[in-house]
Amino acid sequence: MTDNAPIIVIDRETGKPFEEAVLGEKWIRWAYQDARSGFVERILFRSSFVSKLMGRWYDSAFSRGKIDAVIEELSIDVDEFAQPRESYGSFNEFFIRRLKPEARPFSADPALLVSPADGRALVFPILDKDTFAPVKGCPFTIRKMLPGHADRFTNGALAIVRLCPADYHRYHFPSAGNITEYRSIAGALHSVNPIALGSGRDVFGDNTRSYTLIDTEHAGTLCFMEIGAFGVGGIVNTRCSGRVEKMDEKGYFKFGGSSVVLIFEPERIRFSDDLLANSAAGNETLVKVGQPLATALVPGS
Repeated sequence: MTDNAPIIVIDRETGKPFEEAVLGEKWIRWAYQDARSGFVERILFRSSFVSKLMGRWYDSAFSRGKIDAVIEELSIDVDEFAQPRESYGSFNEFFIRRLKPEARPFSADPALLVSPADGRALVFPILDKDTFAPVKGCPFTIRKMLPGHADRFTNGALAIVRLCPADYHRYHFPSAGNITEYRSIAGALHSVNPIALGSGRDVFGDNTRSYTLIDTEHAGTLCFMEIGAFGVGGIVNTRCSGRVEKMDEKGYFKFGGSSVVLIFEPERIRFSDDLLANSAAGNETLVKVGQPLATALVPGS
């Protein structure tokens, strides 16, 4: 990505591209694209201190004044909110807001896996052994990202859903199944923005993250991973064991940009055609929780 290239995303509902609005864009570009910013980059992104400090402020009543400004700047649809904007006691209460149930419909078809989050989706139908490359020239490996479990997902499929501050920040199970393992891994807090990915930082292998292994009914074992990022006050998983149903809430991110990554075993799913086409062209697709993501394949088909 060139220094000033805009971030272009395809709106799934209209099929049209749009330029993403990035909060603090000039600072992100400076931190990741300016050779003079190395010391600041280490202080901000390789230590949790600043993000924790930000998280405490966004949890406080002093942060309420930011809510209306962000709604206006990012054109957030207040009609979807389960509660009125005036009811939020802090910015983080607004940030982890729930939506009206009818705002995110989904199909009950058990063979259809749905998007786990609102965000910008990029899919990889077949991994190159254990690697994937969201940005040209910057490959990432699931072996580093998912220690101890990468072999079962070699040559499998992978989806990234990147959340921005404008998005609904609760995430949901894409399929019914049984949780067999949950683990958190401490790490850095790099931005998950394409600007940071284009700089060559190993966001997926270095960042703080959590993963959950789920034995699904139709799509084999699925790895559901949450990636922390700069400014994230916390990854909060509210379901870490037991039986889950499609679209049950799994957890939420406090303030900051974040990503959800889904990793599938080989030949278990096929991603939706529009996501495949947009991703092959190097474009993310704006998706919503509950929209179709992939279809489970009959083994051997």
